[in-house]
Amino acid sequence: MRILICEDSALLREGLVRVLADAGHDVVAALPDAHDLVDTVASATPDLCILDVRLPPTFTDEGIRAALTLRAANPALPVLVLSQYVEERYASDLITSHGAALGYLLKDRVADVREFLESIERIGAGATVLDPEVVAQLLMRRSRDERMARLTDRERTVLALIAEGKSNQAIAQALFVSEASVEKHITSLFQKLDLEQDEHGNRRVLAALVHLEHGGAQPQNGA
Repeated sequence: MRILICEDSALLREGLVRVLADAGHDVVAALPDAHDLVDTVASATPDLCILDVRLPPTFTDEGIRAALTLRAANPALPVLVLSQYVEERYASDLITSHGAALGYLLKDRVADVREFLESIERIGAGATVLDPEVVAQLLMRRSRDERMARLTDRERTVLALIAEGKSNQAIAQALFVSEASVEKHITSLFQKLDLEQDEHGNRRVLAALVHLEHGGAQPQNGA
């Protein structure tokens, strides 16, 4: 996969280059800031862009704004954003933006090279991968939604795992249930969230966005 990196820390930037190259990826550019990002993406045509949330010169939201710009210009371009901490407002802006594959991971996840590389592959293949800590904090922050109140405790748990980008098999393993049981829960929550099947099969992403935007009602007693 052809990958572009935009990271101000020289140590992390070079570390990412090495890890990705060792895994067989082609790092087409490694930028210290977003100044030439748009032009470099246009010329290098990467398959995936990895950006730090906070970049020079102000180290506030340059990275996230650059990610939003890239997604607006090329919605099909997968983007992975790395952050030292959970930036709730920035995460919301990115997650609710229109575009294809997306990742939002904390930099601590990079330390687990195998997990990081698996996330890269999944995002490159079109998946949405959100750090569990990002999901948890966004859920705590968001207000309740009437549709979320329709879900059972187990359906909310399944939906939270979907929001983390987990497959049906991974959800089944996490909950110690069968994949058939997971599929039934997913079908039910899709119906309760009023999500109809579309031609692109994006209901999992849409369901995750509903959960993140409206924060899922807290678990109540009941099945």
